[in-house]
Amino acid sequence: MDRGLNGTAELRKGAWFRRFLSNLFLHYAFDLWMKRTHPDLPWCRYADDGLVHCRTEQEAEAVKAVLQARLAECQLELHPTKTKIVYCRDSKRRGQHPNVTFDFLGYCFRPRAVWGTQSGRLFCGFTPAVSSSALRAMREKIRDLHIRRQTQLSLDDIARLVNPLLRGWISYYGRYAPTGLQPILRYVNQTVLAWARRKFKRFGRGKARASRFLQRIVKQRTDLFVHWQLGLIGTFS
Repeated sequence: MDRGLNGTAELRKGAWFRRFLSNLFLHYAFDLWMKRTHPDLPWCRYADDGLVHCRTEQEAEAVKAVLQARLAECQLELHPTKTKIVYCRDSKRRGQHPNVTFDFLGYCFRPRAVWGTQSGRLFCGFTPAVSSSALRAMREKIRDLHIRRQTQLSLDDIARLVNPLLRGWISYYGRYAPTGLQPILRYVNQTVLAWARRKFKRFGRGKARASRFLQRIVKQRTDLFVHWQLGLIGTFS
């Protein structure tokens, strides 16, 4: 047993150290090189994902070519399918391009309708919101808790399981387009609804009675779940 635990700990240490070395190498291969050769271009990198902001498509093609050459010098290469040039289309940039969206760090960046606080009208902005892949990962996290089958739990127990996850997601993704989180918040409500129907047999097979029960709970204990506290209650159907 001790040997197995030590082995697991060593694997974790090894994985962390490999990530550290990889990040250190990319700092040399990419970060310092970008600062030296393209000081006028904004860029961002996290682990092995990165983006570079260019002013024209021609400039983007040129940067891509020299970046490929630079990485080849370091025995690295750009990802063949993930690497692409994206046109950040909005109200001021109305050209046509096959790629107008990209995902980065769990966000999907694309043209969206944005409400102008100063103009008081809608316009097209190139803005971030939680990505579909991030929403799928959140859904899997909730599903892995197996809440629906754990009828021995109370609502407070479920809140203690779910709230740390919700708090982190809302803190990270809720800053931009918080309504994009509605699918996962609705899924949490549906999970709680399914749990209630299993726990309390008096609700029967239909959802209506269980839904009314939970709506009463929301009014009585708005602070129970993080998204209820923030008014992002949604529905239970």
